[in-house]
Amino acid sequence: MTALDELESGQSKHLRGANLEDQTLSGLDLHDIDLAGAKLSGADLVRANLEAAHLEGANCLGANFDHSNLRANLVGINLMQASLQGSDLRGANLRGATLMGANLQGASLAGAFLSGANLVGVDLTGADLRGADLRGANFSRSNLSGANLSQADLQGANLCEANLEEANLDQANLQGANLVGTNFLCANLQDAKLEGATHSGACWTGTILDGDSDGIKRLT
Repeated sequence: MTALDELESGQSKHLRGANLEDQTLSGLDLHDIDLAGAKLSGADLVRANLEAAHLEGANCLGANFDHSNLRANLVGINLMQASLQGSDLRGANLRGATLMGANLQGASLAGAFLSGANLVGVDLTGADLRGADLRGANFSRSNLSGANLSQADLQGANLCEANLEEANLDQANLQGANLVGTNFLCANLQDAKLEGATHSGACWTGTILDGDSDGIKRLT
């Protein structure tokens, strides 16, 4: 019986290191499954249920997780060039993960753990990152326009040349962050912590920074 047969039949929850490259796994109920170190490059996991699954160190290069449930252990996972549009990653553990060039438009990452993750060139348009742990994460040249980062912890994060147009960073912690060339056009940074951040060349046009006598202070 192949690894795919075991998955489809539900006979096995332990497939560490299994080779499932380019396989169609869309819509499958894979909750609590152990796929640590598995090879899932190019796999189709659209609308799959991977809640509480173990995917530590799995190689998911170019895989499709659109609208899937990935509230799982994803430490060190490779999601480079993967598609995760509208996926549910609330509270997921993505510490040290690689997501370069991934598509996370409209994804929910509220309360997720992404400290030290590589998110260079990621599309997070309209994503929900409320209260997420993003310390030391690399968002260089990423698109976070319209994203919700309220109360997110971005201490020491790299947002160099990232696009945060109309993003919500209310009460976010950006202490020591790299904001060189970052686009904050019309973004909300009310009550955000910016101590020690490097921000040369950043765009602050229409940005809400903090309260004044009128309730809002803008930098233009």
